Amino acid sequence: MRILLAEDELPLAKALLKIFEKNNCSADAVHNGRDALCYLESGSYDAAVLDVMMPELDGISALKKLRSEGNDIPVLILTAKSDIDDRVLGLDSGANYYLTKPFDAKELMAALRAITRSPSEHDSKLYCGNICLDRASYELSSPFGSFRLANKEFQMLEMLMANPHSLISAERFMEKIWGLDSDTEMNVVWVYISYLRKKLTALKADVQIKASRNAGYILEAKNDTES
Repeated sequence: MRILLAEDELPLAKALLKIFEKNNCSADAVHNGRDALCYLESGSYDAAVLDVMMPELDGISALKKLRSEGNDIPVLILTAKSDIDDRVLGLDSGANYYLTKPFDAKELMAALRAITRSPSEHDSKLYCGNICLDRASYELSSPFGSFRLANKEFQMLEMLMANPHSLISAERFMEKIWGLDSDTEMNVVWVYISYLRKKLTALKADVQIKASRNAGYILEAKNDTES
């Protein structure tokens, strides 16, 4: 999951980025509503976390503008404003969830999982062949064992398992996981694909990550490529 965080309290923003990283999410942080809108125009985020009281453009105004432009990205309002009228305003303005400070990190992450869950997802687990990826525990398992995946490994495999039989380019991985502003070399994608392949082999997975030259990577059943 890639998150845009808009929070003008720098210590809190830094703490939130650590929470997201610990929970295998990538995030970019901005500190006012105008920058939040600019970043969200890229369309490369799965969710946004907006503070209300920010300089230049407050979170509610940014949210209203976002919705008026037809952007339906899941939005969580994270604010110290806890009055019922404030909650109602936030939800009526288009927020998917309203969480007040101080907050519990577990509730924050559960809320983000809930608002980004597609209608077809009945729980937090993804299945493909004989492997299962638990989005809540970040555990990859098969009947032969399990691994708790590291941050980037989890995000890459989540993208592959959520889009089985679909090619995902290295550029798309870079955009969603490392971010548009990252100066990381493109070959890091291959490195993490290698890590995942080794884990799938260790788990005796009946699916594999196949590379298509100059196109990307795809997760498919081994029998699909065996004659």
